[in-house]
Amino acid sequence: MRIDPEDVRTCIEDEVERYGDGAAPTAAPIVQTSLFSFPTMEDLVERFTAEHRHHIYSRGQNPTVEEFERKVAALERGEACKAFASGMAAVSAVFMGLLQAGDHVVFFNQIYGPTLQLVRQLGRFGITHDVVLELDVDALEAALRPETRLIWVESPGTMLFRVADLAAVAELGRSRGITTAIDNTWTTPLLQKPLTLGFDVVMHTATKYLGGHSDVVAGAVVTDEDRMREIFYRAYLLHGGVLAPFDAWLLLRGLRTLPARLREHETAALAVAEHLRNDPRVEAVHHPAFTADPALVERQMSGYTGVFSFVLKDGDYDRVCRFLDALELFRIGVSWGGVESLALTPQRENNATSLQRHGLPHGLVRLSVGLEGAEALVQDVTRGLEAAS
Repeated sequence: MRIDPEDVRTCIEDEVERYGDGAAPTAAPIVQTSLFSFPTMEDLVERFTAEHRHHIYSRGQNPTVEEFERKVAALERGEACKAFASGMAAVSAVFMGLLQAGDHVVFFNQIYGPTLQLVRQLGRFGITHDVVLELDVDALEAALRPETRLIWVESPGTMLFRVADLAAVAELGRSRGITTAIDNTWTTPLLQKPLTLGFDVVMHTATKYLGGHSDVVAGAVVTDEDRMREIFYRAYLLHGGVLAPFDAWLLLRGLRTLPARLREHETAALAVAEHLRNDPRVEAVHHPAFTADPALVERQMSGYTGVFSFVLKDGDYDRVCRFLDALELFRIGVSWGGVESLALTPQRENNATSLQRHGLPHGLVRLSVGLEGAEALVQDVTRGLEAAS
């Protein structure tokens, strides 16, 4: 894993005001206020002319939230960041801020399910979409239409963690005048910086690794100043899915340990994945370290995180459940990216058609490897495999 020392400093150091005696707090204070008052009405009216830059009401700007936004923008090498009350609030703000009736969206790679659910709802308002599962830029180009306005990518993608060629996607978008956006949650801005590869918009579910402790739900979007103004006034300010100051403070706390946590997540996850790969009861392991083009990974990623999946041989629903139910350290639950290990399957008793439509195999189990230690977690998955045999 390679992490830029400047990014480590950005994660740890807060921009805080010094007190009169020169002392400075080591953590940014929580500005727990809903509004700001002004000495004159004229002062307030003047600030309304640029609400995206001024403190008026915390549904718009708040100092604690801005500190988190400053850090994420710096880590992604972007001009502007807005934080949201959830990852889906961030996704919806991008869609509502940059799209209109008649526009078309292409999704590339396996995509987070609720993101696709949202765009299907947007079909009621005249926005159409297609999903391209084949990781071939020619296939992506074939799916574009004259009305395509957005290409949305995940890399590594949901559930199978396949890696797309981001520079090639960004170049295709530029050549056709189409905005490119990516959900960069899996890799975090410490290990992948899509804006430097030519992407226009980066989105994060900050609930995952950025928060890192499973105690806050949040999202973030990073882009250039012009696009952010559209997102701010057309979606963010009106949707109301804003991040609370205390939640922003929790995220700032999470960022301080992010570099150290990622190193441990990577090490432990690779150990568990390697163990599974060598077990005859496992059909396949889906981890970018084993399944992606090494040259492509080297070009666009500087390390791995702790989430991957594997396929049980003859993995019917009952067998998958026996595996999951036997685990002791891995808890059964949704989400990922916290200090605790989690396990989940998309499989149900009667959803074979849905799995096939999304390109997912039977017997698939997703693991989020936490900080309990590689040796103990290897023992835990071995316990599960024995129960499923």
